[in-house]
Amino acid sequence: MRHNASSLARLLAERTQALAPELFPHGKRDGTEWRVGSLAGEPGQSLAVRLTGARQGLWCDFSSGERGDALDLVAACLFGNNRKDAMVWACTWLGLDDSAPPPAIRRPPVQEKPRGLELDREAQQRRAKARQVWQEAPPGIAGTPVESYLSGRGIDLRLLGRAPGALRFHPSVWCAEIQRRLPAMLAAICGPTGKMVAVHRTWLAQTPSGAWGKADLANAKKVLGSFAGGCIRLWRGASGAALGMAPDGDVTILAEGIETALSCAIACPEYRVLASVSLSNMAAVKLPDTITEIIVAADNDAGNPAARKALKAALHQFAQQGRTVRLAVPEIEHGDWNDVLRNEPAAGRNRP
Repeated sequence: MRHNASSLARLLAERTQALAPELFPHGKRDGTEWRVGSLAGEPGQSLAVRLTGARQGLWCDFSSGERGDALDLVAACLFGNNRKDAMVWACTWLGLDDSAPPPAIRRPPVQEKPRGLELDREAQQRRAKARQVWQEAPPGIAGTPVESYLSGRGIDLRLLGRAPGALRFHPSVWCAEIQRRLPAMLAAICGPTGKMVAVHRTWLAQTPSGAWGKADLANAKKVLGSFAGGCIRLWRGASGAALGMAPDGDVTILAEGIETALSCAIACPEYRVLASVSLSNMAAVKLPDTITEIIVAADNDAGNPAARKALKAALHQFAQQGRTVRLAVPEIEHGDWNDVLRNEPAAGRNRP
C-alpha cells in the first residue's frame, strides 16, 4: 500500500513519544513537549515537539520560526527538508514496507562550544542569507502582489498615506517545502538597535480571478534567521520617530502577526504599531524606556492554553518593566483584529 505524506505525518504523530527522543536524544521532556536547542539536536529549549493531545506531532523552533508536522520534522532534522526522502525513511521506521529497519540515527556527540564559534557562525550565516534575500527585493510595495494580497485581507494602505518600509515584494523566494521558488511578501525583523536580524517570508500565489493570497502550503509563513527579542516595525504613529527615538509617553500597539498589526495601524494611526512575529517572542521584544504604555492586540485564542500562557507572560513582563499595559482582544471567537477590520471596514469603529 502506498502511503501519502498526510497519512505518514499522522502515523508518525501517533508515535511522537518514540520519534522525538530518537531524533533528539539530548532533548528533555517538559510537560506535554519534548524540548531541544534546535534541529541540530543540542540541549536547550528553543525547539518544542508536542508529545500528546490534539496537537501531537506538531513542532516549532521558536528561534528560527520553523514549524510543521511530524513528517516535516523528520525532513528538517535528517534530510535537509527533503520530504520525499523523509517519506521513504518514515515508511521503513514505521514498518510499512518490507525493507530492513532504518539504521539507528547517529549524531556526533554534543559538545559545549565556546561562545562565538560554530553556533554563532551558523546564526551569522542565516542572518547574512536573510539580508541577501531582503536586498534582492526593491523597496516599496505599490502596485505589487503584496499590495493586492493585503487589500484582499481588507488592509487598504492608502488610508495610512504610505506603505510601511518594513515590507517588500520578492518575485522568487526559495520554498523548501515544495523545493522551488515562489513570490513572497518580505518583512524585516529588527533587533533593539534597529539592525535587521531576520526576514519574515509569506509565500503568495495568484488565483484564477487574478487576486493574490497566501500560497497553498502547510507553512506559508516562515522566518529566516534568529529573531528573539526583535520585531517588525510597521508604523511609527503620530510622532513619526524611529523606535529608538520614540518620544516620552509614546503609546505602542504590539500584535503578533503582520496582518493583525496593519489592521490596528489603520484603526489607530496615531499609535506606533509593531508585530512580534510569534506569540512566544512577544515577552522578549525589547522596547525603549520612553514607551510607557503598551496595548497588546491579541488574537481571541481562548481555547488555546499555550497561547494564553505566552500572552500572560508578555503582559507580566511589560508590567514588570513599569509600563502601563492594556490587553485588547476582539469579540470574534477564534478571530483577530484583521477579522474585525474585514467585518467592519469603517476603520475606527472597532479599535483595539
